[in-house]
Amino acid sequence: MSSTAGAHEGTPGLSPRTMRKLERASGNLAATSVAEMENRLPWFRRMPADQRASVLLLIQNGVAGFVSWLHDPEQSMSLSAEAFRSAPKDISRWVSLRQTVELVRIALELFEQQLPVLAGNDQERMFLTEGVLRYGREIAFSAATSYAAAAEARGAWDARLEALVVDGIVRGDPEEALLSRAAALGWDPAAQATVVVGNPNSEDPQEIIYGVRSKAARLGRAVLLSVQGSRLVVVLSGPTDPVEEVLAKIAEAFGDGPVVAGPTTASLAEAHRSASDALSGLRAVVGWPGAPRPVRSVDLLPERALAGDPEAEWQLVDRVARPLEDAGGSLLETVDAFLEVGGVLETCARKLFVHPNTVRYRLRRIHELTGRNAHDPRDALVLRVALSVGRLARARGLW
Repeated sequence: MSSTAGAHEGTPGLSPRTMRKLERASGNLAATSVAEMENRLPWFRRMPADQRASVLLLIQNGVAGFVSWLHDPEQSMSLSAEAFRSAPKDISRWVSLRQTVELVRIALELFEQQLPVLAGNDQERMFLTEGVLRYGREIAFSAATSYAAAAEARGAWDARLEALVVDGIVRGDPEEALLSRAAALGWDPAAQATVVVGNPNSEDPQEIIYGVRSKAARLGRAVLLSVQGSRLVVVLSGPTDPVEEVLAKIAEAFGDGPVVAGPTTASLAEAHRSASDALSGLRAVVGWPGAPRPVRSVDLLPERALAGDPEAEWQLVDRVARPLEDAGGSLLETVDAFLEVGGVLETCARKLFVHPNTVRYRLRRIHELTGRNAHDPRDALVLRVALSVGRLARARGLW
């Protein structure tokens, strides 16, 4: 039997008669493949008619590509595979890679069963059988490559969307748009949120992303992150108390320098407040060289107030000055005197003309009302700054 153009040199090819039979059978072969898929795959039967029609077109292209490849295996393989490779881009949104493999497997099984029957002799049957195997391998690689490319494209889009969400949190964008974008990234809208800021640990974005996500995954937390200039902003889901356990682990993904965490908010819709406080703390933390890493923004209220943050001033008034004012003059008088004498209990008692136990009782009340222990040097600074800010606010008529 003579070999047709397009066969390998020294390899038996197909006769023109067999090639015509293959071309005429291609449409029926594609329809039979789809029918077999409907019979064997329940999920395929549930697909809408337009999606099944797309799969039929995909298989028809595959059969046509196979016939073209038979004409010239060396030159047409890349063209046929490339033509097939473009198809999964359309269906990858509603058919997974695993499902695509199932579809290709069924189609190739039918190819192996029905194409050799069209051969005119044993040599042609062997040629067709080997051709199906080789072409099927190329198609499988093409499908895998296409899905990998689609996954990379989705990953790049998700990264851009994530950066938009984090930037929106920092700017305080309207809630509806922010939550819609976050939902597209799989964020639970009811989850608590804490914003953590600091320096990135690398100039490579992929290394930064891997570092933060791997830490968060071990903690079982979802994260959103973005590198904004020289700072890394991370939005962490879920409660973060105690700080030493959760935030300390996330801080390991940051680079050298301070790491500041804002307050934990009830949901992502309120995360702007956490971001604002965290960024304010990052700007002011230089004023406290001994600050822990990470440090909560609320623990930086004195430095933030000295740096001119009106939110920090308001929090000092609301958390410290106002409760002491409302409790009565004796507590304010006691804390002023205690701080004035350098925290010496007996000296404070003599200055106030009261028993030391009275001073002890009042200091306990101050601790209960404000959460600040006047015996602690750091808390003493917070109390002193808070009282000064409160008096200034009152003098300006702001309180």
